Amino acid sequence: MVKQPIADGFRDRKLAERLVAKIRELVPAGRTLRLMEVCGTHTMAISRTGIRSALAGKVDLISGPGCPVCVTAAEDIDRMIACADLPNTTVTTFGDMMRVPGSRRSLEEARAAGAKVQVVSSPATAVELAKTDRQRNVVFLGVGFETTAPTVAMSVAAAEEAGLDNFCIYSAHKRIEPAMGALLQDPGVTLDGFICPGHVAVVLGRQGFEFLAKRFHFPAVVAGFEPVDILAAILELVTMWHTGQPAVVNAYGRVVREEGNRDAREMIERFFVADDSEWRGLGFIADSGLFLRQEYERFDARRLLDSVPVTAEDRERKKLLAACRCGDVLKGKIKPLDCPLFASRCQPEDPVGPCMVSSEGACAAYFRFERGQGGRNG
Repeated sequence: MVKQPIADGFRDRKLAERLVAKIRELVPAGRTLRLMEVCGTHTMAISRTGIRSALAGKVDLISGPGCPVCVTAAEDIDRMIACADLPNTTVTTFGDMMRVPGSRRSLEEARAAGAKVQVVSSPATAVELAKTDRQRNVVFLGVGFETTAPTVAMSVAAAEEAGLDNFCIYSAHKRIEPAMGALLQDPGVTLDGFICPGHVAVVLGRQGFEFLAKRFHFPAVVAGFEPVDILAAILELVTMWHTGQPAVVNAYGRVVREEGNRDAREMIERFFVADDSEWRGLGFIADSGLFLRQEYERFDARRLLDSVPVTAEDRERKKLLAACRCGDVLKGKIKPLDCPLFASRCQPEDPVGPCMVSSEGACAAYFRFERGQGGRNG
């Protein structure tokens, strides 16, 4: 990949260029550091602003499992669709879930076939829908990391206070810490540092990532989302590699606090319990999912479902899913450009895998900003 200049759009272009120059200066000739950003918003910013190409040959920026939509297992999507197929039921969801493929179809396709699926801006809206028509079940699809889990917990609290028996959630929430630990223990994944997700860090605080330095002796930086924020975080990681002193650094101090948001964490702990959970492409990871506690199981949409049967229908669709390399993209083992389906069979208007669907997906970012910059389909 040929080094490209920093793209327009930086608030301080000269500072960005100085940061790029310093990073390139610190990495010795013949060495390329592999740094993983664990946030879809970071991935999109890196692709949009040309940071990846500006650091080519010195820093290889790898997109990790930071897009919650992308890591939602196909079985969970199937069960969400099964909720929508139930009589007298409305499934509510954020818009980025609509086109994510399950093993057979998406929520958008289910809605086209007659299922009642409604896009909402918050789980509170779903609670209001349940209040409006108490004869109809309303299911909210809880997808996200520690960032969105508190608001979903608040919706359960609101439903309990209102005495609703027709509101429930399908929790597919994920915890970021176990996934990052699993990546570092995967012999097929080689990394030199993490760019930690700023949104999750608002809840967990810098301390929420301290395990990376203490347990794994691995460097990490909590970063903001402006391009200069990301470059500053990369420089911090390169400096730690250069000095051989790994730590977890908060480079987003204007927003992220040492202990994070205690109230948000208490909401999560009150309503959810951690248990093993399946991540698309990564498999089952211990204690990585957030599920409703037993005392709130009446709000768990899973109680509405019998087991979702696995049939042989739509065999061609399953063959396509098997060819999708989203799992390897989420692990940082390949770039989106290296997937044989990228930009050919798999495109944003007709996606095969979730990484091409979500606005935070790595494949969507590469498709929009980085096609033609090398790789299999370049």
